[in-house]
Amino acid sequence: MSNSRQTIDPKMLEILVCPVTRNTLSYDRTTQELISKAAGLAFPIRNGIPVMLVDEARRLED
Repeated sequence: MSNSRQTIDPKMLEILVCPVTRNTLSYDRTTQELISKAAGLAFPIRNGIPVMLVDEARRLED
């Protein structure tokens, strides 16, 4: 099984919101992350599952 870049289900992206700001998220296919511009956080997607924990998120650089 290949671990190539996956895509996220558009319906899931419509449902998920940032756990900090409750704003919408954008999907970054290159880094496999869900981006919250309002919170300045990038939430990882591991094995196709979004990890929506602030402790697991990466801080975005300005």
